[in-house]
Amino acid sequence: MVDIYVGPENTHWTLHEKLLCYHSPFFRNIFYKKGSNTKSFGLPEDEDAPFKTFVGWLYSSSLPVPREESDLTMLFDLYLMAEKFQISSLIADVLQVVREWYKFSDTYPGLRRVQYVYANTEDGSPMRHMLVHSVARMVVLEQGIPAHWDKALKKNGQLAVDILKAIQNWRLEPEIIPDSRDDPAEAEELIDVEAELPEGEAEGAEQEQEQEQEGPQQDEAAPQAENEEDSADDTVVDSPMQAQHPVGKNLKSAGQKGQDLSKNFKEMSLKVVPNGLTNGDYGTLH
Repeated sequence: MVDIYVGPENTHWTLHEKLLCYHSPFFRNIFYKKGSNTKSFGLPEDEDAPFKTFVGWLYSSSLPVPREESDLTMLFDLYLMAEKFQISSLIADVLQVVREWYKFSDTYPGLRRVQYVYANTEDGSPMRHMLVHSVARMVVLEQGIPAHWDKALKKNGQLAVDILKAIQNWRLEPEIIPDSRDDPAEAEELIDVEAELPEGEAEGAEQEQEQEQEGPQQDEAAPQAENEEDSADDTVVDSPMQAQHPVGKNLKSAGQKGQDLSKNFKEMSLKVVPNGLTNGDYGTLH
């Protein structure tokens, strides 16, 4: 028999040495170590409740079934104890009980549960693996990430990376994964073009859109009007209206307008801008 003292109160347990060392390499290294004659060992950092459950499992190979989520607290502590004692069979049993509880309750691990396990396990821990994959499923299937999860993932980059790895390890068929390269409609909806335009231009864009909608109706009537004009040109010969507009008078009027435009253009021409422009003068007309 060996004496085990647990917790800050040194709760005393007397256990069978061979049974304890058979299951645990941790205790085997303590009591069966070459040259060691010790028959007692202290565990001041461990809690009484999970160790009591451990002793029950040691002699019966059974674990209590959780009835509500709060009962998982002791099981998570027992799991960490199993990893410390290096008892693979206990690790597997606790993992199964916790996994089945989440499965049959149709719930996912809470943030504090995941953070607690992350803080006390190493990479490759089976419980950490199970919790991360459960959270990955929640992130994919649920609509939106809860605010507290969003905040936690921003702070704990490793947890976010592990969730992405969990999703990648699913090896999903490409056909069931949306491809934004094929259908960019959702991305285009995020672009607010009107917000980038000045107020006047935004209103103009709306008017243009309305005109485009009315355009087809006007275009349908246009061919009929063109056909009527074409037929009118074919039937009218030497219209008497042409005699009222002498050719010479039109040419003279056109020449006078050209001279007036030339004179006005000279008056509107830009003056030479002197050198020594400053940033404030750039582009200013004098």
